[in-house]
Amino acid sequence: MLSESLLATRTNNMGSSAIREILKVVAKPGIVSLAGGIPAPEAFPMQHINKLTQLVLEKYGSTALQYGTTEGFMPLREALVEYFKGLGITSTAEEINITTGSQGVLDSLAKIFISPGDPLAVEAPTYLGAIQAFNPYEPNYVQMETDEDGLIPESMEEVIKKHHPKMVYLIPTFQNPTGRTIPVERRKKIAEIAKATDTLVIEDDPYGQLRYRGEFQTPIKVFAPDHVIYCGTFSKIFAPGLRLGFYLAPKFVREWLVKAKQGVDLHTSSLSQTLATEFLNGGYLENHLPKIIELYRPRQEAMLNAMEKFFPDSFTWSKPEGGMFIWAEGPKGMNILELYNEAIENHVAFVPGKYFYTDKGAGEETMRLNFTMADEATITAAIERLAQAMNKVVTR
Repeated sequence: MLSESLLATRTNNMGSSAIREILKVVAKPGIVSLAGGIPAPEAFPMQHINKLTQLVLEKYGSTALQYGTTEGFMPLREALVEYFKGLGITSTAEEINITTGSQGVLDSLAKIFISPGDPLAVEAPTYLGAIQAFNPYEPNYVQMETDEDGLIPESMEEVIKKHHPKMVYLIPTFQNPTGRTIPVERRKKIAEIAKATDTLVIEDDPYGQLRYRGEFQTPIKVFAPDHVIYCGTFSKIFAPGLRLGFYLAPKFVREWLVKAKQGVDLHTSSLSQTLATEFLNGGYLENHLPKIIELYRPRQEAMLNAMEKFFPDSFTWSKPEGGMFIWAEGPKGMNILELYNEAIENHVAFVPGKYFYTDKGAGEETMRLNFTMADEATITAAIERLAQAMNKVVTR
């Protein structure tokens, strides 16, 4: 009988997603989940899908269903040139490649750059999905310090000088899990450090378009174009099921990413790419994005207001200007898993923050809360029940 002894040693680093396991629990009837990180179904442009599908089949014919180039569908890459221009990034279609979700490029980056034991610098905390993508390649994670304004540039500089990481991975705008955004002056410093130390920076930007207040922050890519890989996705502004991501990278990195992708999936779905092409070229994004923002803004405000009203004074939390998450921290020494279990008894769920750290023992008193998947009244009631659980645990 076949056994697990056949597995490669790298599978030792391929654990199940903690969040996916949590979502199995919260799928039970009656539990309000503030745990997931997925867009609300109401945010999908359902009213346009039939029209877009008919359009791409008429316009592109069998091309929409045929094999395509690994780099991506050229009309989509051309459309993304204009998209990038709106972010202040100058590019050409040849410099832009398409991926199967932005998760795909994270795996490929680790595959081509990380050998077992190589240092990889990440924010503390950082995106759990990135940790999962990087783990099979056995990096030696080095945590960089953060505060209310995100990554502290001096910490990044110190880590680079001491550890010489192969890559620095960042989510500068509405970070997952904290929701924090790095201000432009820090972004300039990060760019200067990258250039001065000849360091490769991954700028992951899945949430940047979801801004509810405040001012746009220029991507780090603008300040250090030759040292930054900018990654984006259609998952939060179109539909996650299309599995469409994209990146803008230096030439030699781009060439190796194409080689890595050819060995995995040859190319990204042609039908998805043609749909995204017309979504951009037809002005659908400009019309639909405000609707997404108007859906999420009051939900975020409801959560922040409820936290202000119900949470114990011993807790603090982020106050993001956009994105999908709020990060909360309890008193030192609090057992977040005890709170999680108490919260489940109160029919509300969240993600313990410790899963977003690469160092064991870090973030034991933290949690990530998501507000996109419930309406304002449900969020308010859920936060009140969560606060009741907090009061029980904190006073024990």
